[in-house]
Amino acid sequence: MTSIPSVDLNDFISNDPNKKQQFVDAIGKAYEDIGFVALRGHFLNDTLVENLYKEVKRFFSLPTATKQSYEIPGIGGQRGYVSFGKESAKGKKEGDLKEFWHFGQYVENNPKLEAEYPKNVIVSELPEFNTIGKETYKMLEKTAKYVLRALALHLDIEETYFDEFIHNGNSILRPIHYPPITEEPKEAVRAAAHGDINLITLLMGAQGRGLQVQNHEGEWIDAIAQPDELMINVGDMLSRHTNNKLKSTIHRVINPPKELWGTSRYSIPFFMHPISDMKLDVLESCIDDDNPKAFDNITAGEFLNERLIELGLIKK
Repeated sequence: MTSIPSVDLNDFISNDPNKKQQFVDAIGKAYEDIGFVALRGHFLNDTLVENLYKEVKRFFSLPTATKQSYEIPGIGGQRGYVSFGKESAKGKKEGDLKEFWHFGQYVENNPKLEAEYPKNVIVSELPEFNTIGKETYKMLEKTAKYVLRALALHLDIEETYFDEFIHNGNSILRPIHYPPITEEPKEAVRAAAHGDINLITLLMGAQGRGLQVQNHEGEWIDAIAQPDELMINVGDMLSRHTNNKLKSTIHRVINPPKELWGTSRYSIPFFMHPISDMKLDVLESCIDDDNPKAFDNITAGEFLNERLIELGLIKK
């Protein structure tokens, strides 16, 4: 496959059973073939997106000392600010050429999870940053719920199977700033080749060239969304849960050509995580004689902790 398939969520949430089934078939095939789709018809509106980017740029323009005052030790970067070069891809010692922020779950009626998750960090200098971040989080979470419902149908399980696991899930909204490149990077790139940890990732800001996806032939192809599209990919948790039926695809963000080194890039992924107690045991519907069970049983929380150690965000 040499391009990213495009689908429209309106087909799935329409009252037309044929359109709904066509969406399920299209997104299921895309995730089996390459693990990425471009999705329009999501729940973000243009005003929210415009305001979010405005606030994100304001935050990353704050003095370094101000931003670093929002870097919280001891939580593996799960909330607040993570400074430039701190995160590296699995197996890479060079830090990625980026800084980022984490908004986390806004827990509803669950004291146990409220105590389990780190609290969201409030930027006092930019009150709208906090408000718009929360609204964006909720709209992407809602979009992700319907994508997972479509995938449940594709997997021949109950349509709402994922609902109980993603409600109050440990999801993360991550505005990323890739600053201008000031000197020839030795080994580092904006984001080294990696697979995501979570169930699915919804990416805003893939409109320009930079994001690349590795297809099954090992070729790198550009993943460029239209202005009204999100790029959505399968993460390692879902790949594991489906016995690799749905593919978690390796992807990267390459450095721009030298003439564009002086420009920033912003992208905003939403990492859809389930609650920590969710069992990622391989689904029975994804096991057969040709595809025996490939993974040991593990919970989402255990898997996340393993990966945060591998990424250098948590120390053993």
